[in-house]
Amino acid sequence: MKKLVFIFIINLFPAQQSWTLKECLDYASANHPLVKQATVNIQKNDRQIAASKGMLLPSVNAGVNHSYSLGSSINQSSNQRETLNTQYDQVIAQANIELFNWKNYLNISLSKLNKNASTYKLKQAQNEVKLNVIQNFFTYQNSKSWLEVLETQIAGIEEQIKRTEKEVEIGSRSKSDIYDIKANLGTLQEQWVSAKNQRDLAKINLLNALNITQDSIDFVMDDNESLVQEDFNTADFTNKLIENNPAYKTVIAEIKAQEKNIDIEKSYYLPTLTGNYSWSTFYNKSLSSNTLSNASFSDQFSQNKNQSISFGLNIPIFNKFQIKNNVEIAKLNVINSNYSKDLIINDLTKSINSIKAQFLNAQEKYSLLELNFENQKLSFQKSEEKYKEGLMDAYTFFVVRNNWLQANYNLISSKNDVNQQVELLKILQSEF
Repeated sequence: MKKLVFIFIINLFPAQQSWTLKECLDYASANHPLVKQATVNIQKNDRQIAASKGMLLPSVNAGVNHSYSLGSSINQSSNQRETLNTQYDQVIAQANIELFNWKNYLNISLSKLNKNASTYKLKQAQNEVKLNVIQNFFTYQNSKSWLEVLETQIAGIEEQIKRTEKEVEIGSRSKSDIYDIKANLGTLQEQWVSAKNQRDLAKINLLNALNITQDSIDFVMDDNESLVQEDFNTADFTNKLIENNPAYKTVIAEIKAQEKNIDIEKSYYLPTLTGNYSWSTFYNKSLSSNTLSNASFSDQFSQNKNQSISFGLNIPIFNKFQIKNNVEIAKLNVINSNYSKDLIINDLTKSINSIKAQFLNAQEKYSLLELNFENQKLSFQKSEEKYKEGLMDAYTFFVVRNNWLQANYNLISSKNDVNQQVELLKILQSEF
């Protein structure tokens, strides 16, 4: 029975998954609501293109009318007004088509331009989501590494206390060594509580960036993760990144759409040509006398058929300056969109230069910390030998050991900083 209960609990609470950065980025780029919204907008643009093309087709309507006329009306036999009660049935079909309206063709082009902009916005949304995930992923990894260092330090100091107490009992150590070590245990425990809180908050932020509400995933570094190099000295490095960025391509597509809007507003100056075809027939019956024809429904339906074809030409002459003002507004929208392009270029330049500066700084820092780590490691090894031989007190050895652990964390953190900037740069370099 206990075994069955255990199996039930295991099935109820599945094992925690482990995701690397790549798995996080793949999940976010496909499942984040911002990405899904951008995908829906593309689908809406497809429908708008279809709707614009549909404007080139005729509209066809059919209708049936059934009415009664009671009282004074025109007698269709004598063409005189009389007091008549009649039943009137009519069937009508009608087709209308705009034979020429330049605006309809321009709207098709505008719809395609809007779809291009939405396609770039989808890639832009994916990039923004990925950039956010990368920053939160490495923040979590650093906070987790720092917590692990503190846990190692606390475990080490507790073990040190036990060992020192035994050495005090046999008289090889003074009791003051225990006091010196215990004095730092409380400080480390306080730091551990703060570090645990930072790690938990960092994980919450990472889960939020992924749009995951359940804490069922552990985020780990790739086992094959190594320090990545990047060359920022390529000619036109920044300009190429900007030109390939979806945010830049989006604003360029929006400028083209605004320019197309100018042509659409100008199209209202042009004449439009429409065509109309209608077909109808009716049935008329007297309800009170035989003064009206009592021909059967089928006979009247055949005899009363009527067809008409018409064409209309509409030439704009004066429209209260509305078209002129709309054209000028469309031109101002183009100017405004160009200013938006300048802002995008400025923001992208700042982001790229910031990544470059942080990468170079982190790379230089990593080289220095790598050397410092080796020195701290050698210092720890020598100090450990001295401590075992009784040539170093417990507190001094504790400080040396913690300095080595701190150097180890600094090296890991610096490596993460380098790779974080590279991962951010990869997103900006990704081809559409």
